[in-house]
Amino acid sequence: MAAPIRTSDAPFGRMLTAMVTPFTSDGSVDYEGVQRLATYLVDEQRNDGLIVSGTTGESPTTSDDEKERILRAVVEAVGDRAVVVAGAGSNDTHHSVELALAAERAGAHGLLVVTPYYSKPPQEGLFRHFTAVADATGLPVMLYDIPGRSGVPILTETLVRLARHERIIAVKDAKADLFAGSQVMVTTGLAFYSGDDTLNLPWLSVGAAGCVSVIGHVVGAEIAAMVELYRSGDVSGALALHRRLLPVISGIMTQAGGAIMAKAALTLVGQPVGPPRLPLVEATEEQVARLREDLIAGGVKLSDEFGA
Repeated sequence: MAAPIRTSDAPFGRMLTAMVTPFTSDGSVDYEGVQRLATYLVDEQRNDGLIVSGTTGESPTTSDDEKERILRAVVEAVGDRAVVVAGAGSNDTHHSVELALAAERAGAHGLLVVTPYYSKPPQEGLFRHFTAVADATGLPVMLYDIPGRSGVPILTETLVRLARHERIIAVKDAKADLFAGSQVMVTTGLAFYSGDDTLNLPWLSVGAAGCVSVIGHVVGAEIAAMVELYRSGDVSGALALHRRLLPVISGIMTQAGGAIMAKAALTLVGQPVGPPRLPLVEATEEQVARLREDLIAGGVKLSDEFGA
């Protein structure tokens, strides 16, 4: 299936959600639910790209076979009108290469490759890891720089080296260093994507291509509008939307982790996707109560069952 149209300055689209993985009550992957959710995110929440089997998709607890079936389901549902990016990261280079190859076979349009976690490799190890994955397929690669989870940052000099690879073309940044990111953008031309919903607008202000969001599960259309407003020169309009979404960011991103609270938020808006898998657990009643208040404060329309 051909990839949807992308631009050189936004090679993976501008508004992407790191999609949760729907599960049934017994913990199995709900593949019909995967397609429903992907369709909802693209058609109703205005995502022009989706990240499949990233951390928010609970990739540590899905098997390689499940990952491939999830990806195929998403490509079948929305691959003709959204960029489908497959998570192919792990702390095992060989395994990451195998995930990348499987993603290419399944029809992914690109790869998201996270910094190897827990083992804290040196920068040379990061360079060789990312290069090996990028060499393995013909797919474009978005690096995922998130030292808060991986334990190590991708340093500026390493990003500059990696940018020389023809298929490493973008960075999802959750390092929160706008100055370093700006330096890399100027030096390399890598497309940067905000990987932190608290900084979506600040990243746009220094030249980011777009956003890879978690709150986009329920306010993707608003984030897409914010990006359009900013890019059209309506900075005050973009700022107003940014401020309106602050309670949503707080409710989803500051309580129990993105996957847990995104699933709770989807239930509240009438798009239930089942529970998370252990070691993640469902949001508590208290967390859901606060989330409901925050979503309402952010202008999110809840389903009749949970509305005001």
